[in-house]
Amino acid sequence: MTNLLKSILSGLFLTLSTFTYSQEITQTIKGIIADESSQQPLPYATIEILNTDPTIAAVTDIDGEFLITNVPIGRYDIKVSYIGYESVILPEVVLTSAKEVSLNISLKENVSLLDEIVIKPKVIKNKPINSMATVSARMLSVEEANRYAGGFDDPARLASSFPGVSSSIGNNAIVIRGNAPKFLQWKIEGVEIPNPNHFADLGGFGGGGLTALSSNLLANSDFYTGAFPAEYNNALSGVFDIRMRNGNSSEHEYSIEVGAIGLDFASEGPLSKKNSSSYLVNYRYSTLGLVSSLLPEDAQGTNYQDLSFKLKLPTAKAGIFSVWGIGLIDNSGTQPETETSKQNYYQDIEQQDAKQYMGALGLNHRLILKNKAYLNSTLALSANGLDLKTDRLDESSQLKPQNEIKNANYNITFKSYLNKKFSPNHTNKTGITVRGMGYNLSLKEAAGGENTLNTLVSENGFSALISAYSGSIFSYNNWNINAGINAQFFTLNNNYTLEPRLGIGRQLDERSKLSFAYGLHSRLEPLNIYFANIANDSFNQTNKDLDFSKAHHFVLAYDLDIAEKVHLKIEPYFQHLYNIPIVANSTSSLLNLQSDWFINDAYTNLGKGQNYGVDLTIEQYINNGFYYLLSGSIFNSKFKTDSDSDTWYNTRFNKNYLFNVLVGKEFRLGKEKQNLLGFNVRWSIQGGDRYSIIDQSASMIEQDVIYDESTPFTEQTKPSSVLHFTLNYEWFKKNTSHKLSLKILNGTNFEEFLGHRYNLKTKQVEEFREALMIPNISYKVSF
Repeated sequence: MTNLLKSILSGLFLTLSTFTYSQEITQTIKGIIADESSQQPLPYATIEILNTDPTIAAVTDIDGEFLITNVPIGRYDIKVSYIGYESVILPEVVLTSAKEVSLNISLKENVSLLDEIVIKPKVIKNKPINSMATVSARMLSVEEANRYAGGFDDPARLASSFPGVSSSIGNNAIVIRGNAPKFLQWKIEGVEIPNPNHFADLGGFGGGGLTALSSNLLANSDFYTGAFPAEYNNALSGVFDIRMRNGNSSEHEYSIEVGAIGLDFASEGPLSKKNSSSYLVNYRYSTLGLVSSLLPEDAQGTNYQDLSFKLKLPTAKAGIFSVWGIGLIDNSGTQPETETSKQNYYQDIEQQDAKQYMGALGLNHRLILKNKAYLNSTLALSANGLDLKTDRLDESSQLKPQNEIKNANYNITFKSYLNKKFSPNHTNKTGITVRGMGYNLSLKEAAGGENTLNTLVSENGFSALISAYSGSIFSYNNWNINAGINAQFFTLNNNYTLEPRLGIGRQLDERSKLSFAYGLHSRLEPLNIYFANIANDSFNQTNKDLDFSKAHHFVLAYDLDIAEKVHLKIEPYFQHLYNIPIVANSTSSLLNLQSDWFINDAYTNLGKGQNYGVDLTIEQYINNGFYYLLSGSIFNSKFKTDSDSDTWYNTRFNKNYLFNVLVGKEFRLGKEKQNLLGFNVRWSIQGGDRYSIIDQSASMIEQDVIYDESTPFTEQTKPSSVLHFTLNYEWFKKNTSHKLSLKILNGTNFEEFLGHRYNLKTKQVEEFREALMIPNISYKVSF
């Protein structure tokens, strides 16, 4: 590895010396300015590129569109203003030689009284796109996912830089404020989709090895960690609200990237220049390479591929149609060791084959109405499946079946909402979502050393989750109030829930803001839980009547602009979880479910949980090439299963604290200072993983790891200290850009805790750790 890094760095600095000469290269910035609430275009708005001499600026036309040509490439702050509206500053807009920049900017109508506080132009770096979000929400920048160390072009890994979000190295599942990753919801273009990660749910529910969401296709999106607005249902810990960008409607653009983990190809351009229609498509393919370190030990035959696209189809009078899609196919597996000297653990004598797929296809229609309203509707199909089989060598070295999963799910979703701006002080969004859920589930497992598989789940059917909501935002005299309600109905068992939402924000002065939000939230459990054939039960599917798992979220937030480009945010929070499925007369709670597919226990909704803590963020946006992000959280995550007892236990995910220090610097090189060298490092410290005391005698009898669950998760491993590193160099020719990147996850080679395993030879339970250093060097050309 050392020789590899030396070769990479030598080649990089050779490249630097080769491409230092350049001539001034320019590019185009274009876009649309619209009202934030009604999406009506704003004619004659002013767009100014700050710190340019002479000043570069433009004014929108009657349709709210603008075009600025011949802008020297580089990184800019862009100010947008319009009479009667709050001015905003878009920081860190990157302009390269190969791609035009297209901006869709929304402005908020100013409702402050003239004799009240005068608000300076707002830097909207961390402001969520959804105006109805009050707290615990942040915009996910695609450019940051590429630039930030540890981001690895992955929204989930980028989110682990933020406070309250803990993660691991070999899996991108994230724990938000002590909640299990399975409580996270993924959405694309406003529609809930299956887990969009390669090798999803193998190492942990809610995560995977690598994202299937290519940064070439994504637009800036929103990430929520608590107290969500009224429109969000079926989410308990957080929401990734992912948006796809539109392709360039005037020029064809391409990019090719070759790296250690695969090949990436993207293309975009106009379908017809007469009506601004466009296409955007991205395809990726990889073989084993360095991806094996993201998967179980000794993985072989691993490969993945994914495809995503979006078509924009505007019409003259019928609104804008768009068609979008994403799909992935994965293959992975392990082979048993053939030498008996290497057969130390069960994984050494197992053969496993896994095939997975996921896909989503949507048709969206947005129609802007004349009464300061717009109607947005989507019809989407999604599907995902897992075909997994595990066999184990017996004493005569013959493979015997251990478990089998054959799951296929498909969803048909219709979603529609009307957004109406009644006045500058009041905007309402009301909508409905109908999600049809088809399933064909089969889970089998051998028990007690048997060579035959017992059926735990076998179900084929169709249910629906129906949701309706209405939410309003009221603005007056530096106050903002977001109020709404969400209702859900699950047709499988006729359970329903009514969930109030409230957010209040007060602008204290031109630099600070105080906010509070409350929300009741809920989420369904994995479908196999409902259809489990319960052991020793006359009614085999006792879990079929399980209610929603629910949580009250309370969040207080204080925002302060310490300086023009330095922002402080403090968020104390409390979450009370209830209706959590538990096993009676035990400490087993689905709050702690991580990766166990083979469950046939009977559950009741009598469990509780609580998460409380404080999140802190101090961030400096790029200033003279330098930037940093400091984030930290101190928290506690507890649960209990006995309502008559005052005993609370640690959850599996109670790390107690996490801190991130991210620092970066960019250098402009070349004769015209247009080439870019960027260096970024992130140091992450997290509290140790939780586990229960090991019952050594029971483990020897069962020849497997057996925990003493009478006092769960009392033990904790040592804290993790992990260093991530990113080095990017970009050089530009006319209409062409080149990028050489080196990205390293776990540069400190920290040995990550992966649980415990039983040693077949020593008859002892041992801690299982692996040092997963994941380097990726890549070259990308865009033209």
